[in-house]
Amino acid sequence: MRGAGVGAGVVVVAAAGAGWAVYEKLDANITSDDGTAAELARYERERPTALVRDAQNILLIGSDSRSGDGNRKYGRDSGTERSDTTILLHLAADRRSATAVSLPRDLMVEIPGCRAADGDRTRPVFSMFNYAFQRGGPACTIRTVEKMTGVRVDHHMVVDFHGFKDMVEAVDGVEVCLKEPIDDPAAKLRLPAGKVRLDGEQALGYVRARKTIGDGSDTDRMDRQQRFLGALVNKVRSNDVLLNPAKLYPVLDAATSALTTDPGLANLRGLYDLVRGMRDIPVERVQFLTVPRESYVHDANRDQLVEPEAEKLFQRLRKDAPLEVAEKVPEEDSGELPGDSGGERHGTEPAGNEEEYAGSYDFERYRPEESPAPTFRGNTAAEDVCG
Repeated sequence: MRGAGVGAGVVVVAAAGAGWAVYEKLDANITSDDGTAAELARYERERPTALVRDAQNILLIGSDSRSGDGNRKYGRDSGTERSDTTILLHLAADRRSATAVSLPRDLMVEIPGCRAADGDRTRPVFSMFNYAFQRGGPACTIRTVEKMTGVRVDHHMVVDFHGFKDMVEAVDGVEVCLKEPIDDPAAKLRLPAGKVRLDGEQALGYVRARKTIGDGSDTDRMDRQQRFLGALVNKVRSNDVLLNPAKLYPVLDAATSALTTDPGLANLRGLYDLVRGMRDIPVERVQFLTVPRESYVHDANRDQLVEPEAEKLFQRLRKDAPLEVAEKVPEEDSGELPGDSGGERHGTEPAGNEEEYAGSYDFERYRPEESPAPTFRGNTAAEDVCG
């Protein structure tokens, strides 16, 4: 789903070459989520303060809605939808790195009172994370994430099943490497071992399948999603796509048509301004990880945050401090930042002097020798699982 953001980085250039009519069509493809913006404005006073100028946090939500074209075959449309996949994407202020943090749908969290689709106000509840989207859509999910992490969400994007498939089809499929064959009747997926090019339908089954692939855990599923997104990023950024007008336009058309975004991104200029600096991020600095989690103490089928590791991750995101990912994580890795108050600061007031962080922030302030970058379990877009 991050392919939408990367592809949008060349929208303006492409549109200029194709003419105003093409620009208008692509611009009109994007759906603006004005309702979420209005709802978030009601709670502005309780939302976290952004500490670092130019750093950006985008919440990417994969909706499991069965409504709309092509989605009903994935199940009965019950009139509700949940966040099948949710990723908090952090873009460093210097645009030298991008970090995508997966948030498990079964994570037990505090969900605030939210406005439901029928207009009623719900009560706060302790429940699974994906229930927030079902209760109150993107606004409720954003407020839940901000309450949990203390990270200000600047933008959001929602993509449904059909939009995801279209983007994969637009890049003529994405290659993945399978350690063993897959035969999953529920996902309608049957694939051989080795390097395989997935079309849109296969890709959707691959990232959604859970019980018959790997160890059947949601953690394994998120690892698979992250590796797929890394492969999608590489495919979109390849010269075969970006320098071929015949292939580029379908990618841009699919990417913009698939998106429902906040008003700030609901136009080509907004998307371009967001991602124009991303084009030069090395693939080895496009990082994927899952928030530190473990089985919930009261139900092994649910998750809970692992502390203090989760709070250390949230600290790094709040202060735009570097972090590393690796398949195996060192036993001891504190990663604490100078002057940070840890989990005590999740409200709207920043620790210390706000001006110290907003406006005069120096990324080099946290040098590796002063504050070693912690390592979290994850991977980068540069990794080749077939290698």
